[in-house]
Amino acid sequence: MSHPSIRTYIRQKLSALIQEEFGAVGCIAGVATAGIPQGALVAQELGLPFVYVRAKAKEHGRGNLIEGDVLTGKRVVVIEDLISTGKSSLQAVEALREAEYDVAGLAAIFSYGFDVATENFKEARCPFFTLSNYSALLKYAEEHQYILPADVEVLKQWRTSPDTWGQ
Repeated sequence: MSHPSIRTYIRQKLSALIQEEFGAVGCIAGVATAGIPQGALVAQELGLPFVYVRAKAKEHGRGNLIEGDVLTGKRVVVIEDLISTGKSSLQAVEALREAEYDVAGLAAIFSYGFDVATENFKEARCPFFTLSNYSALLKYAEEHQYILPADVEVLKQWRTSPDTWGQ
C-alpha cells in the first residue's frame, strides 16, 4: 500500500481478473483487514459500491459484521490479500451469504496453493482466483537470484507441510 506504482498495478490486475472471471458484479467486499484497502481501490476502479466484512461483529454500536450500505441481492466479489487455508476468507463469504448477497467468488493477490484451501473453497462452492502464488514466487526468486537453488528445495518442503515442517 505504501508504493503507488505497485498499488496501481495490483488494483488494475485485480479489476481485470474480476471482469474476466466473474463478469458483471454489483459490489465489491473486502475482508478485514488487509482486504479492505485493496477492495476499496478495486471498487473505485470498477465504479462499484464497497462493503467490508469484519472477522467478528462489533461489540458496541449496531454490532455490525458487514460495514457499508446493505445491498441485499447484489452480486458481489470478495477481495482478500492472501489465501493460506481460506478460513477467514470463507467466513466473510458466509457472512455475506447470510446477509443475502449473491457471492460470485473471491479474488486475491496471492495464494500459498495449499490443498486445504482448494478443498475448503470447493466445499463452500466459492470459486477463487489469485494474481500469483507460491510456486510463481519461488520461480521468480530463483531466476533473479534472490534465493539459491539449494533454498528452493527447502522452501518447497515447507510448502508441502508447513504445520509440521522443521520438527
